[in-house]
Amino acid sequence: MTSPPLSAEIEKQVSALIFGCEYGDDELARNMRRELGERLTEAQKTGRPLRVYCGYDPSRPDLHIGHAITMRRLRLFQDMGHHVIFLIGTFTALVGDTSDKATGRPRKTMEEVQEAARTYAEQAFRILDRNRTEVLQNGDWLSKITLADVISLASNFTVQQFLARHNYKIRIESGNPVGLHEFLYALMQGYDAVELRADVQLGATEQLFNIMAGRKLQEVYGQRPCVCLTFPILVGTDGKARMAKSAGNTIGLADPPEDQFGKIMSLSDETMLEFVKYVTRWDPDRIERFRKRFANGEHPMELKKELAFEVAAAYHGEEAARAAQQAFEALHQRHEVPTVMPELRLDGARDIVSVLVEAQVASSRSEARRLIQGKGVRLDGEVVEDLQKVVDRSAVLGVGKRRFVRLIVG
Repeated sequence: MTSPPLSAEIEKQVSALIFGCEYGDDELARNMRRELGERLTEAQKTGRPLRVYCGYDPSRPDLHIGHAITMRRLRLFQDMGHHVIFLIGTFTALVGDTSDKATGRPRKTMEEVQEAARTYAEQAFRILDRNRTEVLQNGDWLSKITLADVISLASNFTVQQFLARHNYKIRIESGNPVGLHEFLYALMQGYDAVELRADVQLGATEQLFNIMAGRKLQEVYGQRPCVCLTFPILVGTDGKARMAKSAGNTIGLADPPEDQFGKIMSLSDETMLEFVKYVTRWDPDRIERFRKRFANGEHPMELKKELAFEVAAAYHGEEAARAAQQAFEALHQRHEVPTVMPELRLDGARDIVSVLVEAQVASSRSEARRLIQGKGVRLDGEVVEDLQKVVDRSAVLGVGKRRFVRLIVG
């Protein structure tokens, strides 16, 4: 049966909400687009906002702009008047989602999860409207599920369905173990959709199996299956590995604007074009114009500055973004030392390794030595090569391209 045509307003909303979604299956993509249009149309007619959610497992304390892909889409749902739930996966994090992993995850303790989750919502409010966001933790209901409940949930799936998953097949074929507890993750994420009575669930493309499990469980529980919107995992600033804190290739939501600006400027041209689809507040038309400007030969540096300004402004405001751009241009284009930087007062002469640790630009003496051996440390612009060098006068300490500390001796 063919659905009636959508109104121009709903069609515009669907196009904006589904922009950048990937499913790996054309028929599924068409079905999700159709279902989303139907839900939005019904919401408009009935006045009942859609219940939209995305879950974030607190495996690490810092959220980055890869997480922000789904948060920005949640914000768009908010701006359209729908009910948004920011779900912190305090229970699912105890298992760990291995959907995008070649190996299992080390299991977290509840203490580690709670510590990582402590600032999640505050970081999310850099994007989401605090007054229109419901913040929940799935430990509130998943921790109460009984063994009988687990058996009941598991009875709706087959072992073959799990073994057919691409990453599990690869791990089994290569001899890497797949823990039985990993299968339970999909059941738990699926049950979240039931508990929340979700109309729409957002997630990474690698989570599609888990989200489809939620759709099935919703039907089992007499609910209408949610629409799923899935997005690719963002590549990191290195342009190679997926963005992950453990890989050191992230841009944090709470990073200083100068760091956010500088990291965007360090991207390759190809990575810049991938980022622009997912990390801005721009509508699809502006994103397409940006990409066409690159294709037509506009200088990549100017385009990166525009993208870097947008990212820094999104999290810190335009004034801070403007200052970050000025600092970048002074440092990297005019090779100037910034006028404002942290200060460290030393009561006397000190060896350079100790200074690096005390200035908090190296986390340990061994890291400080590696920085020096890699020619990444400068005093008043001169590269430090001697591990035994003594700092006995005031100077500007430079580490890498963006970190400076004014040393005041005596």
